[in-house]
Amino acid sequence: MIMTQPSPAHTRFAPSPTGEIHLGHAFSACFAARAGGGQFTLRIDDIDHTRCKPAFTEQIFDDLAWLGLQWREPVRYQSDRFDVYQEALETLTNMELVYPCFLSRAEVNALLSAPQDADTVKDSMRDALPNDERRQRENSGMVPAWRLHTSAALEKVGQLSWHDLASGEDVPIDMTDFGDVVIARKDIGTSYHLSVVIDDAMDDITLVTRAEDLKASTNLHRLLQELLGLSTPDYLHHRLLTDSKGRRLAKRDKSTSIATLRRDGHSADAILRMMPKINISQRPF
Repeated sequence: MIMTQPSPAHTRFAPSPTGEIHLGHAFSACFAARAGGGQFTLRIDDIDHTRCKPAFTEQIFDDLAWLGLQWREPVRYQSDRFDVYQEALETLTNMELVYPCFLSRAEVNALLSAPQDADTVKDSMRDALPNDERRQRENSGMVPAWRLHTSAALEKVGQLSWHDLASGEDVPIDMTDFGDVVIARKDIGTSYHLSVVIDDAMDDITLVTRAEDLKASTNLHRLLQELLGLSTPDYLHHRLLTDSKGRRLAKRDKSTSIATLRRDGHSADAILRMMPKINISQRPF
């Protein structure tokens, strides 16, 4: 019998062009490439028009190519998919699983900081405003955020899990820490959580590789996939790169940006050697 080699996973790297990418981003890109058999789908997470800039997008292309990374063409842009995100939000609305939230960020923070109200408010913010105040804000033309009615969503789908490729186990979803999460921001009409599950399905992603600080979000993403009838990839979360003080790397810290390291005379090989060794499970993807 002739044995065929399993196809590599279809992975993706989805940076947001809100600043220069740093060592942590480069590590994530290398990790995705390694798990994807040498390349990945490159998706630009540019839904936040208030912070994303074309110059940063071009810098991402330049830095990744300079590091020797390869990606599939064409590059995907989330900003091209707002109509698809809107359709998904309408689907959830018709299912009566989302509701408009007219609270300001300051009001939400104030409610969550009140010990006697925090647990109740976190579970559902539908009743946080009196009806007359909610109607007044709605009639004034105020644009709401949209929150997922999490308890109703969980009741609809029943028991769910996601596959953790690192452990090889199916992990039951746990929405305890989420409450009624915002899945469409008032200023952009969508959110990272809603957009990313739609993108991964549209791009036929079979394995999501990302840093372990996003591991908890996988629970919400699995729930949204089930509600919207989307495909579910496997997940592999890698370690989070930190600075010398143990703090996660941030775009505001220019010292670790790839562009700065390049300007300081570091070679691509030297930058790659700064990253931890990438160990991908040998099991077939």
